[in-house]
Amino acid sequence: MVSDKPLKVAILWHMHQPNYEEPNSSRMVLPWVRLHATKDYLDMPLAVRKYDDVKVTFNLVPSLIDQFQLYIDGGTDRHLQLSRIRAEELGKEQRREILGSFFSCSSRHMIAPYNRYNELYRKVKDNAGDSILPSLFTSEEMRDLQVWSNLAWVDPMFRNEELVRSLFEKGKHFSEEEKHALLDWQLTLMTRIIPTYKELFEQGRIDISFTPYYHPILPLLCDSTSALEAMPGIGLPQNHFRHPEDAERQIVMSMEKFESLFGRKLKGMWPSEGAVSEEVANLLIKLGIKWSATDEEILYYSLKKSGLEPSVNPTHTVYEYGSGLKLFFRDHALSDRIGFVYSGWDTDKAVIDFVANLKNIRKRMIDQIDNAVVSIILDGENAWEYFPDDGHEFLMEMYHRLSDDPEIQMVTMTEASDSVRPRKLPSLFAGSWINHNFRIWIGHSEDNAAWDLLSHTRKVLVEFEQNNSGYDRDRIERAWQRIYIAEGSDWCWWYGDEHRGSQNEKFDRIFRQHLMAVYEYLELDIPFELQSPIIKHEDKPKALLPDTLLTPIIDGRLTHFYEWAGAGTFNCLASEVAQHRTNRFLSKIHFAYDHIRLYIRLDFVNRNDLEAIKQLSFLVTFFTPRPLSVHLSVDQDNNMCGGGAGKFEYCLGDILEVAVDRTYLWPEGFGPLGLTVTVLEDGDSLDIQPDNETIKLDVFEKDKELFWPS
Repeated sequence: MVSDKPLKVAILWHMHQPNYEEPNSSRMVLPWVRLHATKDYLDMPLAVRKYDDVKVTFNLVPSLIDQFQLYIDGGTDRHLQLSRIRAEELGKEQRREILGSFFSCSSRHMIAPYNRYNELYRKVKDNAGDSILPSLFTSEEMRDLQVWSNLAWVDPMFRNEELVRSLFEKGKHFSEEEKHALLDWQLTLMTRIIPTYKELFEQGRIDISFTPYYHPILPLLCDSTSALEAMPGIGLPQNHFRHPEDAERQIVMSMEKFESLFGRKLKGMWPSEGAVSEEVANLLIKLGIKWSATDEEILYYSLKKSGLEPSVNPTHTVYEYGSGLKLFFRDHALSDRIGFVYSGWDTDKAVIDFVANLKNIRKRMIDQIDNAVVSIILDGENAWEYFPDDGHEFLMEMYHRLSDDPEIQMVTMTEASDSVRPRKLPSLFAGSWINHNFRIWIGHSEDNAAWDLLSHTRKVLVEFEQNNSGYDRDRIERAWQRIYIAEGSDWCWWYGDEHRGSQNEKFDRIFRQHLMAVYEYLELDIPFELQSPIIKHEDKPKALLPDTLLTPIIDGRLTHFYEWAGAGTFNCLASEVAQHRTNRFLSKIHFAYDHIRLYIRLDFVNRNDLEAIKQLSFLVTFFTPRPLSVHLSVDQDNNMCGGGAGKFEYCLGDILEVAVDRTYLWPEGFGPLGLTVTVLEDGDSLDIQPDNETIKLDVFEKDKELFWPS
């Protein structure tokens, strides 16, 4: 008889921002904690209230909660400071800074829907690069921009509150009083966040888990050589970082913070970036944590490590490691569909697809339904700005369908860990939820330099404490706090080549400032190496090779944040030649492959520059070793996508994405490869990259792939 029991679905929303606090101040480097507070941190738990049968888990990072309190106690950030300045009193450089930074959000969903904000945005874009740009805006326009850069972040749930409603209705010509009232409202709203979580937690409507205090990669704190399990050939820092006592301290501080806020013992912990190892799991067991979670790729490699067959050990259940640690493994595809795919879909279509996937899982697990649970784990904040109306319609409809379906039961992680009979997992693979490895945080020369600076500074503190037993205890504790902050994952997230952007230098500076503060607390001279940037702009470009198989969607846009994660990259702007050229079109080349096709992605210095090129086309030349070219053209009807008889396809949008069948390049479908890319105008070369060599890689035979970090 077919069971009519429901499938348990456990959703975990992870709430996290880096620690933006500048050392020894109440100023945050960037405004994202404050802006996301008005957009995500309060409305997400409040949304649960609307449906009796909706239960979810929220994972909070203690250092994020600390930053809430910093703002409540009078803290600020540069964006807030600039917003508070009377528009008539803004200097030229302040105006320029505002015009360059007050549009940092999704233009499609957070700027375009609002006429005045979009009007100001277009005016900046139309006059970009003009030296007189600051003088083109009136004081009234600058004040409206100050308001809109804050107002657009307010979640739809709060837009009926009197002040917010009146500002949306007015739309422009705001007064200084209205602007300051909005900024004060933001800070008042922040005081409601933690009490709301506490109330719903006490009512049993939500579960709350924490991450280790400053969001460190625990396996790397325990032992930096744990990176070798997933990447045996990776280059490690000069100094072996092995401090499980720091990992334990980060966990214990988190547990103490939880109990002080919620009056209960912490039961569950989402480790930063889903990073786990056997040593970390044993620490969690020792400290009394009942459950933890990571990605399903970690399960696959853990089963292999344990000598168990993945095909008969499903993702959709609970496992037990050691003496009682329950482990959940996130459904990678379904979690990423919410985080990266559904934002571009109609709400009904997206929710129907999500529920249909769950019902397919239920059918497959029907004989094990009592112990089946689907873990959906993802970022609870950043995805929503790519949905219309901050994802409000999607989230409400998803909750409605899930709570109303008799074949689905929403549960918290703790409820699932208590009710599901776990399968034993003898061994645990060391890795994170991103490509089951730690490459983002270690291995690149910049990452390794950061680890070595941290290691040396920590050693100085330990030796100083041992040799100066009578030194001011408060200063010692403050120095240790800076070490723990510097152990956070977010610094190395921005080192290396994976996440180059406009904020890298800021994160580099603040990381080094935390380490400098250690010396200041100890009244020691600050080493010269801490005063020099870790980020280096190399003259010679270097191709970083792929470290995983991946299959991007060929649609001319970054479909989701991790779509090209793990691809190889070539920085076209890194060479001395490129830095002095005026006709630069290509900024970066990405390349990867799966079992069927080779993929190439082109990023542009300025996408708008391509519009001025007559008869634009691109030429991708492959050396296998025989030369073979693929010509990609934009035709007279401005069609941006095309292909060649099943051999290749491409699409030009914000980026250019290309897929080429492997059998088109090699009869066997694998072999050595070199490639170059050329931008053409009416057949004439405008930009060729690389300009003096080829990007070289080996495409391996199916199921014989070896990925060695560059």
